[in-house]
Amino acid sequence: MGPLTDSLAEPIRQNIAKIAKLEDEFKKRRGLADRVVDRIADFSGSLTFVIAHVLFFAGWIVLNLGLVPGIEPWDNYPFLLLTVVVSLEAIFLSTFVLMKQSRMGRWVDERSQIDLQINLLAEREMTVMLQMLQGICARLSVIAPEEEVRELAEKTAVEAVANEVERAANSEKQPIS
Repeated sequence: MGPLTDSLAEPIRQNIAKIAKLEDEFKKRRGLADRVVDRIADFSGSLTFVIAHVLFFAGWIVLNLGLVPGIEPWDNYPFLLLTVVVSLEAIFLSTFVLMKQSRMGRWVDERSQIDLQINLLAEREMTVMLQMLQGICARLSVIAPEEEVRELAEKTAVEAVANEVERAANSEKQPIS
């Protein structure tokens, strides 16, 4: 292991391994079509793709301008066939990219759901710990910031928080009159 991983605590390493396993399982669940779409979308976003297209278009134009002796142009200026080919390619590439984005969006939604569940569990654990600390403080006659600790030690009403977040988000969307 390198110097960075040596400094990580074992629980952190375990969590990293679990996350990597979840991502690996997500990739393994992809069907053949998804793997093909991913490869095409990944390639279309590469510098190799750009260079290949520059060379292809330049070659097409040079050949069809009649600049190469012995090769008869098949798509004279304004290169209507090239325009059709590029348009079809754009349609397919945008579809592949949208398909990949849609699948990745589903993955993000899954991860967000896991995050939410972990956060709710952590919140509940913290509430219980605060309640325990309140009891210890009371037993030892330690004065704590009573109001704030009392509020934090109460069980969080998740639905109320969600409703308040939604209300605040909707009020931001209201047009200014």
